[in-house]
Amino acid sequence: MKLITLKTPSMEGKIYIGKDVLKARLPELTKGQKNFVLTDSNVYALYENLLKTYFSDTEIFVLPAGEEHKNFQSLYAILEKMTGAGLHRSSRLFAVGGGVVGDIGGLAAALYMRGISCVQIPTTLLAQVDSSVGGKTAVDLGGVKNIVGAFYQPVEVLIDPTFLTTLPAREIKCGVGEIVKYCAISSKIFDEIESNLENLTDLAFLEGLIYDSVEHKARVVEADEKELGERRSLNVGHTTGHAIELTSGLSHGESVLYGMRLETRMALAAGVCEEEYGKRLLKIVEKAIALLPCAPVDFSNMEEDAKKARSDKKNADDGLIKMAVAKKKGEWTMFALPFDEYQKRLVEVK
Repeated sequence: MKLITLKTPSMEGKIYIGKDVLKARLPELTKGQKNFVLTDSNVYALYENLLKTYFSDTEIFVLPAGEEHKNFQSLYAILEKMTGAGLHRSSRLFAVGGGVVGDIGGLAAALYMRGISCVQIPTTLLAQVDSSVGGKTAVDLGGVKNIVGAFYQPVEVLIDPTFLTTLPAREIKCGVGEIVKYCAISSKIFDEIESNLENLTDLAFLEGLIYDSVEHKARVVEADEKELGERRSLNVGHTTGHAIELTSGLSHGESVLYGMRLETRMALAAGVCEEEYGKRLLKIVEKAIALLPCAPVDFSNMEEDAKKARSDKKNADDGLIKMAVAKKKGEWTMFALPFDEYQKRLVEVK
């Protein structure tokens, strides 16, 4: 079992990674207070016995699986159930699931009695390498992803790679999208993936990347918890990726890969990204996209995708579309374009 400590002004949290983390940590974490478990229907169907073993005599709220349920109606239902369960400020919420459960569960913990303790137990590759760490919590509103939320750090994150053995193949490949994102900002992860392009869906290889990805993100979050500077690097591929996600029906990880492809192409065309490195990065992105078990994406109406990018949280009131892009190996930069120019270039590189 490996430990990463994440220290921010608001919290010192622990991130445990290993196949024995639940057995090692849950008896201690569930002791001494009233607990509440949030999970989703997919996880509950697979792990009902496991949950009841560790959380006997605990309220378990099962959210229907899917991004469409990450909304105010679900948040209200969770908070209502927490109230009915008689939780107090000393209580603890355990979010057991993928990115949707982690996001909405973290927000519920942040809101209830102005904040109760939260433990994240991510069960998907995407959540294990990215969304469970760093304290971003949110729900979607008005067709905009994660537009209402809060920064709220969990006291612990328990990452057990064993959960990955029951994931559908597509979910593994979706998580690869967030791992490939780190190629644009970490020389170490870039080298590891470039040397193992044929192993991108091999669980043993991916387990090794979980620690490296989380360790990198933890250091970034420590330096910039509220995303005012360095933490924006973690949004590589996300400006256009979020827009694609809203218009295509692809998952988040898949959309980030397509966003990386398009934004890297734009950065190369504008001379923002070093040519030799950019081509190597695109080779990795293309390899990951080729693994996706989904129908080809229709990019014939990129003008609509561009309009969706206007609502991205990284933008400001200056009308510019802002993208975090690779600059050269191990370096990133912000690349901003007026909307009309962004729309034009997006169509050109699709």
